[in-house]
Amino acid sequence: MSTPIPAKEPAFSIGIEEEYLLVSRETRDLVVDPPADLLDDCAGSPAGSVSPEFLRSQIEVGTRVCKTVRDARDSLAEMRGVVARAAGRYGLAPIAASTHPFAQWSEQRHTEKERYTVLARDLQGVARRLLICGTHVHVGIEDPDLRIDLMAQAAYFLPHLLALSTSSPFWRGVDTGLKSYRISVFNELPRTGLPEHFQSWGEYQRHVNVLVAAGLIEDGSKLWWDVRPSARFDTLEMRITDVCTNVDDAAAIAALYACVLRMLWRLRRTNQRWRLYAHMLVMENRWRAQRYGFDEGLVDFGKGCIVPYADLLDELLDLTAEDAVALDCEKEVAHCRHILTRGTSAHRQLAAFRAATSAGASQQEALRQVVDFLIGETVAGIQVPG
Repeated sequence: MSTPIPAKEPAFSIGIEEEYLLVSRETRDLVVDPPADLLDDCAGSPAGSVSPEFLRSQIEVGTRVCKTVRDARDSLAEMRGVVARAAGRYGLAPIAASTHPFAQWSEQRHTEKERYTVLARDLQGVARRLLICGTHVHVGIEDPDLRIDLMAQAAYFLPHLLALSTSSPFWRGVDTGLKSYRISVFNELPRTGLPEHFQSWGEYQRHVNVLVAAGLIEDGSKLWWDVRPSARFDTLEMRITDVCTNVDDAAAIAALYACVLRMLWRLRRTNQRWRLYAHMLVMENRWRAQRYGFDEGLVDFGKGCIVPYADLLDELLDLTAEDAVALDCEKEVAHCRHILTRGTSAHRQLAAFRAATSAGASQQEALRQVVDFLIGETVAGIQVPG
């Protein structure tokens, strides 16, 4: 039996969380033990919050709850500026990239916090390799059954979002050949990947309760799926994407995600829905986005063939055009086409590396120049407070 359709349109509010790596401006390597006062120096901004992450060389920001993507973009830009200003006082800089071009995970230390200590103890070597950063986009959907329904349908579009966000082509000084090596690292954790299909919020909660009762997890926050119902907010949280080095790219992807959810809600209002494809099929597109970004296209399962990503994006933007208007994010969504023209962070990191080696730089010096690119691009167009 299908669940009742909520009469009221969801809020579709937006919140964005990003994780950054902290690097030394002198060495361009990660700072293993940043100053204890750094987080305190970031506190107090009305735009959002700053908190520690699993590794000491990471830092996380979260925007305030925003009514529009434009507001979320401005909040995110302000938080990047706050972190950059505070880090600069200590000769450091944040980089918005999902992996560092040459840092060694074996040299990092986790943050001394109970949640992270338990994580390190339970996951052991898998946790020690988690030198990765991502972006999480929260979209406000008050009705829990609707969150579950949209989660199942939205899974189809997750590879499309990942392809636009890639920023992790390097790992420990090596070009991995993947545009998002972060996904490979994250896949080693339990309870990751595409979400399960549930018929209702009650069914979802019963499954979570089985894991909680067995002592395996404390709550749903330990389900690290590519999209999940948030355990803290009435939101559907998208987690598949790399962290975007350029803040406007982040806003564009957040906007497209919100538009997809509204489009699926709109279909539901007319007793329609997006077809649910088997995980084995969607996982093929997930892999293609991880490996190639948008360079080699994705499979259109309706047509049964690989289609150029630009064509798929055009189709998706047409499908969600009405929703972009309703959510007042036409400009932000249109920026997705600019990402295709200019390339993601992964494309630009690889181009910077190849340009440097072609000019005679050693591999290590070329990698440092990639870090320089990331430092500058992370705050490009952003006012960094003095």
